[in-house]
Amino acid sequence: MAFTNEQLERYSRHIILQEVGVKGQKKLLNASVLIIGAGGLGAPAALYLAAAGVGTIGIVDADEVDLSNLQRQVIHTTNDVGKAKVKSAAETMEAINPDVTVKTYRTFVDSSNIMDLIKDYDFIIDGTDNFPAKFLINDACVMAEKPFSHAGIIRFKGQLMTYVPGEGPCYRCVFKNPPPKDAVPTCKQAGVIGAMGGVIGSLQAMEAIKYIIGKGDLLTGKLLTYDALKMEFHTIKLPKDDHCAVCGDEPTITELIDYEQAECDLK
Repeated sequence: MAFTNEQLERYSRHIILQEVGVKGQKKLLNASVLIIGAGGLGAPAALYLAAAGVGTIGIVDADEVDLSNLQRQVIHTTNDVGKAKVKSAAETMEAINPDVTVKTYRTFVDSSNIMDLIKDYDFIIDGTDNFPAKFLINDACVMAEKPFSHAGIIRFKGQLMTYVPGEGPCYRCVFKNPPPKDAVPTCKQAGVIGAMGGVIGSLQAMEAIKYIIGKGDLLTGKLLTYDALKMEFHTIKLPKDDHCAVCGDEPTITELIDYEQAECDLK
C-alpha cells in the first residue's frame, strides 16, 4: 500500500521517527484496537489512537453522555449530552481522522458477549470503571490470548499495567479477586480530577501503539502508579503467579464470571 500525499503529511511526525517510519505507520493503519468504555480513560485513548492512524478502532459503551462526564471525557462536548457515548465518540474520531474505521458497540460487556467483541482485535484497552468489568476483561483476554492494557483512576491517583500472553502476569495474578463491599469507592462516589483520565488514558494509547509497532518496553510485569498531588510516577515489578486462577499452570477459572459490583457506601 502506498501513502497518499495527504497521508504523508498527516503522519509526517511519525514517519520521521526512526522507531516508526513508513513501515511502522503501515502497521498502525493495518492494526485494530478495541476500547471498552468511552469514559475518562477511553476518551483520550480513542482520540490519540484515531489521530495516530490506527486503522480500525472499536468502542464499547452502553451509556449516554451526561453533563457530569464532560469534566474528563474529552471526546464528548456539551452538544452531545443525551447522545449515545459510542456515537459521540465515533463522530469525534472520524472528524479527527477519516482514515480510521470506527466500529461502535452500544452494549454492556458481560460473559455472554465479550469473547465475540474482542476476537477480531489486535489489542484491547480496558477503560472501565468497575472491578467486575476489569476481572471479566482480564479473564477473557487471557483465555483468548489477547494483549490488553489495564488502567484505573480515582481522586488524584492512577495506575496501569499491560498484559501480553506468555510475557508476564495478568491482572488476576496481582489482584486475585474483586474487593468486598465497602472496600473501594467508585469515581462517582469518591471523585476524580479530570486531567487524570488524560494522563493515564494517553499512556494506555501509548502502550497500544508500542505493541503494534513492536518498539520500546511495555508495562508487562510492571504496575505504573501516578500520584498527581506529589507529581510522582513509580514502577512496581510484578511477578507472575504460577498458581493464578486464570493464567497459572493449572487454572481453576475456565469459564467467564459476571461478578456483581460491590459499591462502597461513603457515609
